[in-house]
Amino acid sequence: MRIPSTQALRSLDSFARLGSVWRAADELNLTRSAVSHQLRLLERELGFSLFERAGKGVALTARGRRYAGDVRKALTVLGDAGAQGSETGVSGDLVISCTPGFASLWLCTHLGEFQSLYPDVALSVTTPRKLDDVSASDPDIFIAFGDGNWPDRAVELLCDIEFTPLCSPVLLNKLGGLPEPQDVLKAPLLHLGNFEDWTRWLALADVLNPDPECGIVFSDMNLVFAAASAGQGIAMGDELTCRTAMREGQLVRPFEIAFKSPKSYFLVMEHSKREQPALVAFTAWLKSRLTKAEAVARNAYD
Repeated sequence: MRIPSTQALRSLDSFARLGSVWRAADELNLTRSAVSHQLRLLERELGFSLFERAGKGVALTARGRRYAGDVRKALTVLGDAGAQGSETGVSGDLVISCTPGFASLWLCTHLGEFQSLYPDVALSVTTPRKLDDVSASDPDIFIAFGDGNWPDRAVELLCDIEFTPLCSPVLLNKLGGLPEPQDVLKAPLLHLGNFEDWTRWLALADVLNPDPECGIVFSDMNLVFAAASAGQGIAMGDELTCRTAMREGQLVRPFEIAFKSPKSYFLVMEHSKREQPALVAFTAWLKSRLTKAEAVARNAYD
């Protein structure tokens, strides 16, 4: 007996409930093309038609509706089984210190998933004053951005990132496009804390007579991207934290030129806390969720 992939079945279930590919894609955090691809594969694997033309769109056939109903029941059973299996006694308080940008642009948009898996874990999220600060005594775990050098702490690489210019489509149109890297000097450069990132990129892009210290300096990544989204200048950002803004058209990437940041995101904690059940569950979920997000991004146009 061959069972279709869970992703394909979830795509069918979302389409049946929501009535369109784009709504299903939004619910599943996938692209429309990825959902369409899963539905085509499912239809081919089943050997019968799930969809039929309905005006300018598509709708489920009678047999497709019956099958989608059965799929919904099966997914409900699996979901209930998973919920029961997750009742492992993982509970307690978990305080997470996370850099402001990663917290607001990524972590806070996914934490509901962790909470649904571990409802007995009481979460608190704080932000440090410096991206590499792990000195606070309250947090159980830090998601810090730095060089990985935190003596006497357990340190694990979470992910590397690449920086590249990002700006709003409104500013891009106002400038008449940015056909050459040299053209970034037509707009204010937006900086986080210092001029290091723009200095690296301007040198990598062979921009002539650069002035990386022009523009506006902000103390918080959220302020940088608020200004960039409002068309106030060009920010240096990464696709991990800015993926949602890019997918929704708030920010665009005008160049392929990017550089690997000398700093990365790390998980940092006291050695004595490494085996805490809530912390173990959170770190496993976080790494899995990041891996899944990157896989979706790589396959977005398959």
